[in-house]
Amino acid sequence: MSKNYLKLGDLNAYKISLSLSNYVWDIVLKWDYFPRDTVGKQWVRSVDSISANIAEGFGRYTKKDKVNFYRYSFGSLKESQDWTFKAKTRNLIDEKQYKYISDELEKLPKEINHLIKFTNDKLKK
Repeated sequence: MSKNYLKLGDLNAYKISLSLSNYVWDIVLKWDYFPRDTVGKQWVRSVDSISANIAEGFGRYTKKDKVNFYRYSFGSLKESQDWTFKAKTRNLIDEKQYKYISDELEKLPKEINHLIKFTNDKLKK
């Protein structure tokens, strides 16, 4: 009987945030220099940081380290919401893009909280 281990790609929070980061990347690549250099770089970094912190936490050994990085992803999530709103307000994205991105970002707090709870419940140290 083989034991199945959880993989990074199995985590909903990771899958959603990784997909979203690629979606935002594709949008920003099409912008002119100034918006890409100001809003775009910050926005891509913040959205990329959500999945990156989840990945880093997943790779940590102790429960405390894992949960810390999962919590860092919340900060990146909030920053991403701010940049998304700025992109919409400055007419860099359309309403459809804004709604999709906002809806995906809204899914993440529940998913990240689930990941934190799972980690706290299943790991001993």
